[in-house]
Order: sequence, then C-alpha cells, then structure tokens
Amino acid sequence: MRQLVNSQQFEAWNGEEGRHWSDHDDRWNAVNEGFNPLLLGAAAIDPQERVLDVGCGAGQTTRLAARAAAGGSVLGLDLSGPMLARARALAAEECLERIAFEQGDAQVHPLPTAGFDVAISRFGIMFFEDPVAAFGNIARALRPGGRIAFVCMADPARTDWVHVFEAVRSTLPLPPQDGSTPSGPGMFSLADPTVIRQVLGAATFTDVRIEPVEAPGRFGRNIEDAADHLLGSGPVRHLANLLDPAGSDERTGASRVRAALTTALAGYEQSTGVHLRTAAWLVTATRP
Repeated sequence: MRQLVNSQQFEAWNGEEGRHWSDHDDRWNAVNEGFNPLLLGAAAIDPQERVLDVGCGAGQTTRLAARAAAGGSVLGLDLSGPMLARARALAAEECLERIAFEQGDAQVHPLPTAGFDVAISRFGIMFFEDPVAAFGNIARALRPGGRIAFVCMADPARTDWVHVFEAVRSTLPLPPQDGSTPSGPGMFSLADPTVIRQVLGAATFTDVRIEPVEAPGRFGRNIEDAADHLLGSGPVRHLANLLDPAGSDERTGASRVRAALTTALAGYEQSTGVHLRTAAWLVTATRP
C-alpha cells in the first residue's frame, strides 16, 4: 500500500477489529450475504467486464463477481491486511483466476484510469474520511459510461441489531451519551440519502438511484452463540470497556454485557437461529 490518509480506520481494520472479522468471516457473511443477490443484480456484471470491489473485506462479493465476470477480471481493494489475507486464501481454495486483491485507501489508492467497467461494494464505502475524494477516485477508475452499485446502511431505526444494542445499553449502568451528532467515517455516514446524492454528485456521478432494501442476517445458532459472537465486535467491546475500563472486574465487563445481550436477543431467536433484519440503501450511479 503506497498511500494512506484514513489512518484511524487503517488502525482499526488492521488491529483487533480486522482480525475478528477475518477470523470469523463466515459468521459476518451470514449476517450480510442476504444483500448479495440485490447488489449483484444491480451491478449486472457481464462476463467480459473488469470489476472493482471497494472495501471487499474477506472477499465473498469479490469471488461472486469473479464468477460473473468469468472472462474479465476482478480487483478487491481494502484497508485491512488480515481480511485480505483471508480473501486471497479463499480465492485460491476456490481456484478462481483473474482475481486479485490490493491493500489500499480508496481515497488515494492509484487505481488505473478508466481501468474498470463497474465498481461494487457491500457495506464497504461508509468509512471514508473524505467520501467525495474516495468516490471521485473510484469515478476516475471507471471508463466513461461505467457504473457503480453499492449497499450502505440506512436509517438505524429500521435495523434490528441497532435496537438490540440500544436495549443492552439501557439495561447497564453506562455513562450517558453526550447527544452529539456523529461525524466523519462510520457505519451510518451515508444513512441520509440526501448525503449520498451530494457526495456522488460532487464526485461527478450521474443517474443516481437509491432504493430502500432490507435483508435478515443470521447472527448465531442460538441466543448464547449470537451473544458470544457479538462480544468480539467493536461496538460490544466498547460497551464492556465502558463498564470496566481497567478490565479488573469480570462481573462488570464482558459477562454483564453477555447477560444483557442474551436478554435483548430473546425475541429474535427462531428454529434456524438468531435472525436480525438490516435496513440499507441499494445505490447505483453512472460515470458520464
């Protein structure tokens, strides 16, 4: 990776968070893979096309794109070294050709000018420090008439796992939130469709279409399994650290968060596991 400006996200995705996602890529795919048919349907990848997968993570969507573009090529781009290592290993196991992965910051990564026909992303484009710069760089990497299709988080009030986290927080003696509005890169940075249109327009994209979509995700075999899995995620670790910053009292750390999680997840358990709905925007646009 030759250039980097998004240093905070780089540290997160190359540290504990990135390792957790790479070690449990199958679990996170079970959460998000319901959006794969929607994303690939919107991208409409032809067999000979060159595809860029932005924020590819462990590469499930990259591998799916490689099958769709069997006579073309696919590049997966991500900040996370641990997840890219997993992506390369899985692509090799599946004997996929004409697929490659690069570690890089999409805001500044030297992508080939007009080197791709289509760009895709499944929840990998909400973390840019400068989203206009990132989407502008992606636009320059697309040929004239090239297109982008991506899925990003929508209104958090429409997403079940957000309600689970809010329920957990409300049942624990945690410090109050300051009420400020989050800014900068983050899960819900593109939740407002007006912001999406502004960003894509500033990055020279046209024909912007934004469609509300949702899909259930499987978070675990049962409540206990789902709670244990979520304990390894960044937001839930943050709650545990707020309870016990020094990590000195097991009763006020992970064990209390786990107990609150199992209670909050109870209403989402089915015979096939714990399923929580995620609400998103399916976005398509064209480079003039």
